[in-house]
Amino acid sequence: MTKSDTKTTPPGAPKTARGARTRAKILQAAEEAFGSMGYHQAGVSDITRTAGVAQGTFYTYFASKEDTLRELVRDMGQKLRAHLASEVKNARSRIEAEGLGLKAFLQYVAANPSLYRVLQEAQFVDESIYREYYESFGRGYLRMLANATSKGEIRPGNDEVRIWALMGLSNFLGLRFALWEQDVPFDEIVDTITDLLNRGIALGSKG
Repeated sequence: MTKSDTKTTPPGAPKTARGARTRAKILQAAEEAFGSMGYHQAGVSDITRTAGVAQGTFYTYFASKEDTLRELVRDMGQKLRAHLASEVKNARSRIEAEGLGLKAFLQYVAANPSLYRVLQEAQFVDESIYREYYESFGRGYLRMLANATSKGEIRPGNDEVRIWALMGLSNFLGLRFALWEQDVPFDEIVDTITDLLNRGIALGSKG
């Protein structure tokens, strides 16, 4: 049994700016370790070595390796949501925001390829944090679609279903075209999806 398995007392949050920087450095190192080696292969020693801190320092901020994964997933989600919000803030419509957000997401995945692997690892280590990651996105997305509906930018409908469909669309586009192979320009992907959102795929209206 490892030290990370036996230590269970949760540490306190950083009380200083220096502590916050150290904690962020450890999370970044954990992202690199989990992303390259996988959660089960990476150890606390790999994280501390990459972060350049002592193991005692690690346990000042995190109770265990599993605790680090949970906090990392939360941190990655917050950073991605903040990045997307910044990129779409000047959009003139919901459809334009969808296109800007998709392009920003694809660029983010290309620059941060460990995102998908860390999330997949989290699914099997602690499914609750995996669900929390997507549900946090969903709550904000739901508010945005409701706002767009009230403005008359999109048709009324079941926004709960819509947000999961749209998140699934972005998720798999990121996997195929930003992580596996970048063989289609991101602008072309955005144009294709924007057309899909505006026109659908039916030959003509049946209504």
